[in-house]
Parts: sequence; C-alpha cells; structure tokens
Amino acid sequence: QVQLVESGGGLVQPGGSLRLSCAASGRTFSDYAMGWFRQAPGKEREFVAAISRSGGSTNYANSVLGRFTISRGNAKNTVYLQMNSLDPEDTAVYSCAAANTRFVVGSPTAYDYWGQGTQVTVSS
Repeated sequence: QVQLVESGGGLVQPGGSLRLSCAASGRTFSDYAMGWFRQAPGKEREFVAAISRSGGSTNYANSVLGRFTISRGNAKNTVYLQMNSLDPEDTAVYSCAAANTRFVVGSPTAYDYWGQGTQVTVSS
C-alpha cells in the first residue's frame, strides 16, 4: 500500500501561484511514477501532469503547459506541483496518484494509489 497526502491548496487570485505537495508513505517512493489530476464540479477527472520514477521525464496537459511544473524529491518521498499564472478555469480538487510503472502515464486507469485531494480555488 502507498498512502498519499496532498497539501498546499487554497484560495488564490487570478494570475497568482500555488505550490501543491503530495507526501507518500508505505512503499519505496522511487518505484512509482507520480501524477497530478484534477476534477472540477460537474466535470470529469482530467490529467494535469506526470513525472517518471527518477524525475527525468515529465508530461503535461496542454491546458497547463508552460504554467505548471511537476517535480519530485525522492529523498523526501514527495511530489510537487508548482502552479503559476492561475486562471479561474484551474479551480478544482487536485489529487496526486502513484503508478507502479517506469513510464510517464496520463491515463488515470494506470494509477494504483490516490490521495484524497486538495481544493484549489482561483477567484478574485
């Protein structure tokens, strides 16, 4: 089992920044590719960003490319999502997930473990 706990969400004005963190425990963190997903009210869950086991490869949804950055610290068992130039369209519950694969994956079905999520609200 892998336990994932997100933090760092909150209310931010348009154009602002937030940094989300996801702390993992239970298994060897570096065995897992990690991803961030989000779900807005009334919408399906969507892929945001993913990172490989070593952190050497990343992938982003087109909607966040150039604004969000995913990174990980394997020594701290933590994955991060730096979000800049936030827009009200980014408002959602953001969840991290872990996949036991060497690939960088965007499909939620590839992920084995999920956190509870953290709310991000972008509003003036």
